[in-house]
Amino acid sequence: MTTTMTRIGLVGLGAMGSRIAGRLLQGYEVYGTNRSASKASELLARGMTWRGTPRAVAASAEVIFSMVTDDAALEAITSGPDGILAGLGPGQVFVDMSTVSPQASRELARSARSLGASMLDAPVSGTVTAAEEGILTIMVGGPHDAFHAVEPLLHVLGRTVTYVGGNGQGLLLKLALNISLAAQMLAFSEGVLLAERGGIDPKLAADVMTASALGSPMLRARAPLVLDLPEQAWFDVRLMHKDIRLVLDAARELSVPVPSAAVADGLLARAEELGYARRDIAAMFQVLARTAGTPAGTPAGTPGPTSGPARPGALAPRSGGTAP
Repeated sequence: MTTTMTRIGLVGLGAMGSRIAGRLLQGYEVYGTNRSASKASELLARGMTWRGTPRAVAASAEVIFSMVTDDAALEAITSGPDGILAGLGPGQVFVDMSTVSPQASRELARSARSLGASMLDAPVSGTVTAAEEGILTIMVGGPHDAFHAVEPLLHVLGRTVTYVGGNGQGLLLKLALNISLAAQMLAFSEGVLLAERGGIDPKLAADVMTASALGSPMLRARAPLVLDLPEQAWFDVRLMHKDIRLVLDAARELSVPVPSAAVADGLLARAEELGYARRDIAAMFQVLARTAGTPAGTPAGTPGPTSGPARPGALAPRSGGTAP
């Protein structure tokens, strides 16, 4: 597949956005901006053209990509006199790859349509490494003709690119996927901790569990992180918690029970309270261990600061954070 759209804009050059820009620089003219200009230095050395505002990026490109953290950040880069919408015009395609609320994305798509442009929500699943290698999983919602126009670009970024449906549907599927991501990570951490506290070597337990039928690619990749939490997160607790809160909001709107997401919400809130906000979601293991009363890695039978199991409800979601 090829595309006649060769001038590409990118707003948001963080951990994922910078890798996406790097991929697009291999064959396309890329214009970019970021709240912190220092993050663009390597990309500028590789040929990216700097623009001072999101509006200027949109005015320079045929297709504009964005990758930011949440609804508030998306509002900041799209609205106002310097926002993407101010530079958007007929025939352009705006592709937001952030994980935000489907409702906010649909409202933004309506604004883009009023300008004669098209908007796609195209959230991704995959780590920074997957972004570097162009093997992300990308779920797309929005007008099919706009998807068809930018599909070749999306295949530069992802191994699996799937058109899901109308605006917001790509995001809804991404949120559905992240329920399993959080639940698998939590259940695996519970199992390893149970084995460890019973006197089983936690590495042995993790090896057996990931080699069994429940050993998904995600668990096999993250098992070493559970036992040796890295300083650099693949996907941090703060972002996972944000996504789970979006899940709970969507579930409430659709009257869908999501009990595992509600439990994950409680544990992720506790993880942030304990200072793990910027650590990888593999930190769930350490949070459970601290809740149990003794640090992870403590030999079985060693007394901790509390006796007996954690108090009932210790990991229950806060009020207002539960699914219907």
